[in-house]
Amino acid sequence: MAMARPTAVRALILAAVATVVAFLAVPAVAADAAANYKAKCAMCHGADGKGDTPVGKKLGIHDFASPEVQKASDADLIATTTKGKNKMPAYGGKLSDAEIKDLVAYIRQLATGK
Repeated sequence: MAMARPTAVRALILAAVATVVAFLAVPAVAADAAANYKAKCAMCHGADGKGDTPVGKKLGIHDFASPEVQKASDADLIATTTKGKNKMPAYGGKLSDAEIKDLVAYIRQLATGK
């Protein structure tokens, strides 16, 4: 039986390690998004994203599961989060682009109730 070339074996091992690292990083990203949501968004939007808070009611915040929010593209939600809109403050200088993208994914997850 021929012995595998060391370069091919190293490449296979590297690919396996990269895959494991990627899978382990996903929960960390979700945890970071949840922490950012709790720190920056929950006061108005509520822990469940329904906007059923005193501030949310006063400002007329939409439920993330509402058709209006659900029809918005991720790009629209990223832009709103980055630049702000109406009474919502801009988070472009406070959160990185990646953190804002993760927040949008988290908001989508809240809307599904998962």
